Amino acid sequence: MGPHPAVAAIRLAVRRVLHDVLTQHPENSGDTTAPVSPPPLVLVACSGGADSMALASALAFEAPKLGVRAGGITVDHGLQDGSGLRAAEVAARLTAMQLDPVEAVTVKVGREGGPEAAARHARYAALDEAAERLGACAVLLGHTRDDQAETVLLGLARGSGIRSLSGMAAASGAAGRYRRPFLEIDRQIARKACMVQSLPVWDDPHNADPAYTRSRLRHEGLPALEKALGKGVVEALARTAQLARDDADALDAWAADVDAVVRDDAGLLECAKLFALPPAVRRRVLRRAVIEAGSPAGSLFARHIEEVDRLITGWRGQRAINLPGRVEAHRQGGRLVIRQG
Repeated sequence: MGPHPAVAAIRLAVRRVLHDVLTQHPENSGDTTAPVSPPPLVLVACSGGADSMALASALAFEAPKLGVRAGGITVDHGLQDGSGLRAAEVAARLTAMQLDPVEAVTVKVGREGGPEAAARHARYAALDEAAERLGACAVLLGHTRDDQAETVLLGLARGSGIRSLSGMAAASGAAGRYRRPFLEIDRQIARKACMVQSLPVWDDPHNADPAYTRSRLRHEGLPALEKALGKGVVEALARTAQLARDDADALDAWAADVDAVVRDDAGLLECAKLFALPPAVRRRVLRRAVIEAGSPAGSLFARHIEEVDRLITGWRGQRAINLPGRVEAHRQGGRLVIRQG
């Protein structure tokens, strides 16, 4: 008799990602007759919650069959009493799954961007550092289709444009380091997989705290939408994310192609050439230029780019635009000058 359908689903999702990793690292294909090089290391980021515990169990099962080393990282944000002890417990569970190496990493969460954004920034910085230090070629994250739906709605609420509506990518980060095998799997399937395997899980109280925007959306917003529109909202939002991502990728590629064309010999953006571009492409060119000048991408919102865009489309001699990262944009002699002040 085969595994429970929920367990089979999560294992299949992880197997596909591992095959993709091996395709990108053909020297580590598991061929024992070839010159031996260290097998690729794949880490799972595990909070101890149902999603990431299901992911860790699937990685532990599938990796040895494909000649992949599997390890685990748990991040202690230090935001709750007993968080250090909990991180140690999660690390012990990962070790019991025969994952190696396993680390519990403590981070200091700042305040910039609000508590959720600050915690996310600290977490990814810790995961990046661990992946670099341990030589991992991929880090698996347990985001589910439900998380994707929530991300799309948050992007819609911010009015941040099609890139925000595209949600989370299946692969992101430097060289596609971060992989999300569960983006087509419901949260309840991951929880069911933990239950039938008797895997202990920890439910983070922050996930039910109405002080956090995502928590309110999860427990109030999405249920209200399903009540009003019927079942299938999560699946529809996830499909929207993929369609929006395809469109955003195409527009980003267009903007990258025309970037050099709209600059003069000194590398400055020419306002007349920018004006001739479709608005969606022009704003992407402007965003690229602002980020290249030193503005942090995570602090740059649609309203910032709209202000810069008005220097092109609504020029009335207005003053320079101040942007995150002490970047300044102003129009001078038919050129757009963007630099750090």
